[in-house]
Amino acid sequence: MPDATDINHFNKHASAEQSAASAAPAASGFPGLITRETEPQNLEFPFPSLAGRLTPTSQFYIRSHFPIPDLPVASWRLVINGAVNNELTLTYDELRQLPATTVSATLECAGNGRARLAPKPKGLLWEQGAVGNAEWTGVPLTVLLERAGVKAEAVEVIFEGADRGEVNEEPKSPGAIHFARSLPLAKAQQAEVLVVYAMNGQPLPPEHGFPVRLVVPGWYGMASIKWLTTITVSTVPFEGYWQTIEYAYWQRVQGHPTMVPVAEMQVKAEIARPMLHEALAAGVPYRVHGAAWTGESAIVKVEVSADGGSSWQPATLLEKNVPFTWRLWEYQWTPAIAGRYKLLARATDEQGQTQPSEHSKDRRTYMINRVASVEVLVH
Repeated sequence: MPDATDINHFNKHASAEQSAASAAPAASGFPGLITRETEPQNLEFPFPSLAGRLTPTSQFYIRSHFPIPDLPVASWRLVINGAVNNELTLTYDELRQLPATTVSATLECAGNGRARLAPKPKGLLWEQGAVGNAEWTGVPLTVLLERAGVKAEAVEVIFEGADRGEVNEEPKSPGAIHFARSLPLAKAQQAEVLVVYAMNGQPLPPEHGFPVRLVVPGWYGMASIKWLTTITVSTVPFEGYWQTIEYAYWQRVQGHPTMVPVAEMQVKAEIARPMLHEALAAGVPYRVHGAAWTGESAIVKVEVSADGGSSWQPATLLEKNVPFTWRLWEYQWTPAIAGRYKLLARATDEQGQTQPSEHSKDRRTYMINRVASVEVLVH
């Protein structure tokens, strides 16, 4: 187990490597992350470079709402309070001494694909790459909740990060606020929800939540609070800014629109290659490939269309299904004649959910999983 000095040394170098990766092509041919915003730091994975089930840490997308906080290991503490029998305060070393597990999980920003909406929406204009899959190591949240002793009247668990600032665009925040979200108690008590200190076998880099973050497999990334400092068990539903104003959408309840928090990821397939406007040769086989993911279900089918959606053909799912992890897929396509083609991919999960053809306005600029086309030129 590395000590605090080793961890701080690692994170300084990891941060430098991340910046280098976003600025220049790597020796492996990785083109670097795409800048969506410099401060706070928001960087997108170039999805056409998808090469394997695990996304290297240096290539994983970065989502920040405020500047990255400086949290020295020596002074960091995790507080567990609220409707519990025993309030807890843990140091980093104490947390790492608790039983741990590793979970493979895909995280996707709730606004991924926003750049495809028209008219131009507010918010970061992510294209395809605000998504990635990594192995996360940490303590199951249930271990901490059991130690604290959750009271019978508890209904939710609130998670607060150290990142803090003002939201100056509408809807504005009432001054400086922390990033905070809650989970229903039933989800918080699922075995896969982790309080994480390692990503792909190494300590978390600062931009991914060092020293500790939450990871909620199956839910959009806003639930996986970074720079975690406080866990509060609550007897009433949380109605904070990031729970009811942002990262919330309209749900029809008996015909009336009601704002509810964004939660589970929606079924989705994305084409990595060919790229938009890529030139292909007629009569030459081409490997169309990408990834597909869903929330708490499993991908069972991916289909590809080479005629703009008029007909669909089954793609081949690669590797075995791993819970909460995207599924890579491929389809061998030989365009017969020259011309412009619109390629599409759509996924179906084991619950029978298939991607829609249009984005519902009730979802605002979140949960964007409509089937998207990739236009290519065959010569």
